[in-house]
Amino acid sequence: MTADRPVLVVTDMQNGFVREQSAHVVPIVVDLVHRWQAAGGDTLFTRYLNYPDSPFERFFGWRRLQSPPETDIISELQCYAERGAVLDKTIYSPFTIDGIKMFEQRGWKEFYFCGIATESCVLKGAVDAFERNLTPWLIADASASHAGPAAHDAGLLVARRFIGPNQVIGLSEIPCTLVGEH
Repeated sequence: MTADRPVLVVTDMQNGFVREQSAHVVPIVVDLVHRWQAAGGDTLFTRYLNYPDSPFERFFGWRRLQSPPETDIISELQCYAERGAVLDKTIYSPFTIDGIKMFEQRGWKEFYFCGIATESCVLKGAVDAFERNLTPWLIADASASHAGPAAHDAGLLVARRFIGPNQVIGLSEIPCTLVGEH
């Protein structure tokens, strides 16, 4: 744990969410996580777990991500997840009861969000951090949507309105102290 340093939140980089429309972000996130951990930073990997009769099943008819291998973190990030924290969740946000306890115990006050899907889980985590008076950053080029670029762009538009236009950044805007040289 690194007191007073931001945490990189790697959102739902799971087998069930990496599809043709989102696969391009995998090597970008892997490189970011590698550099972040090499610089001594904390990482949090979230895993979304769907369940029978969930709101996603009832309202969307969506029954995926209820069991492995869909719920597993992608193999390219497994070794990094073992060195970080993993938070299972059944909602969009990492701000679950267990998540909030973890954030308080570790003293995390600044959150860099990346992963899948920009317009839902990544966005919701950033908004929830904002609403708790924490500092959210959404890394646009390290996020993607399995619904395609239009959904990703919509998520970025909404994020700028929710958390502030300067809080949506690119990889090159992450301070070198957090990720080394770009």
